[in-house]
Amino acid sequence: MPWKPTNKQEQRFDLVQQMRARQLTVVELCRRFRISRQTAYKWQRRFRLGRLDGLKDRSRRPEHVPRQTSALWLRRLGALRNRRPTWGARKLQYRLGKRFGRKGLPALATISRWLKRWGLAVGKRRRRLGPVILRPALRPARHCHDVWTVDFKGCYRTADGLRVEPLTVRDLYSRYGLRVALLRYRDAEQTRKQFVRIFRQYGLPKRIRCDNGAPFAAIGPTRLTRLSAWWVKLGIEVEFTTPGRPCENGAHEQFHRVYQAEVVSHAYHRLAAQQRRSTQWLWDYNHQRPHEALDMKVPAQLYRKNQRRMPRRIGPWTYPAGWQRRWVKGNGEITWRGTRRYVGEAFVKEHVGLKPIRGGKWNVYFGPLLIGQLLEGESGSIRMARYQRRR
Repeated sequence: MPWKPTNKQEQRFDLVQQMRARQLTVVELCRRFRISRQTAYKWQRRFRLGRLDGLKDRSRRPEHVPRQTSALWLRRLGALRNRRPTWGARKLQYRLGKRFGRKGLPALATISRWLKRWGLAVGKRRRRLGPVILRPALRPARHCHDVWTVDFKGCYRTADGLRVEPLTVRDLYSRYGLRVALLRYRDAEQTRKQFVRIFRQYGLPKRIRCDNGAPFAAIGPTRLTRLSAWWVKLGIEVEFTTPGRPCENGAHEQFHRVYQAEVVSHAYHRLAAQQRRSTQWLWDYNHQRPHEALDMKVPAQLYRKNQRRMPRRIGPWTYPAGWQRRWVKGNGEITWRGTRRYVGEAFVKEHVGLKPIRGGKWNVYFGPLLIGQLLEGESGSIRMARYQRRR
């Protein structure tokens, strides 16, 4: 109600007196006071019942709260919590129900709310923020092996009912399909074995573009998994598309639509036969099928052999002098100054580098990639770097 901010009670009294005088209609008074007729009649009714006190603002708190937690249950909850100060809401609810029965037992959310109100429990601790890193925008492919796009097409079943997951890899510049591998599961280890075969046959690309699904990406600031961290160690830059925007990898999605129409819709009975058919279809796609984006050329006409070969052995990361090296254990933690600090499971069995900066801070790197920051005196996880896409 748009009353003036000062002395609302006097304005309401003035309204009621003018309504009683009946020199102006209620509609005209409401237009002058800029209120509705329902509001005007409300204050007239309250003045008749309570005089000036009826024109004061009332509390919006409800007079009756249904299903309100009884004082008896609150006393029981408080007493049990004092005896078990480390128990959470689930354990407290279970013990109260076992001892006093389920009738009237407070809900789990109610117990959590009362524990927080009494100061006996806290919500989730806010994540400590690390440095902000701007990711470069997705760059177009200007040469062969400049950008490879990878994805899982989506599971389907062969004619005998076997579930398969097609892994597809393609060169973005020439649209040349490198591999269609039918896997049983989206397993990181099996996917890595396929990439070893692909890298040995076709060499290493400059960048790999993928979506945010497993096993390429994980939930976290850097989004790296053990598979994509292995790509980084091979010297490959990893580009993640924006979540919920498959159009950023639209050429690869079109590749999937063609594969769906020409292969998946007529699946063979056995996995080996379906794999042979997929490989044969890929050869036909590369050497026989004209592509409109290539001026009706076939991908094989633009494809060139890659000169960047996969190394036979990958050594450990080397870091500049003055940095500290730490081995990442199997649980994703490093030991630093007598404490364990979590850096991420993507870097397990690898060395990270700690670069000293001012103010007792240390930047944590995985090779050339900044993954977070350590602060002296803190414990737990490092402050993970936050990667944001440059617009």
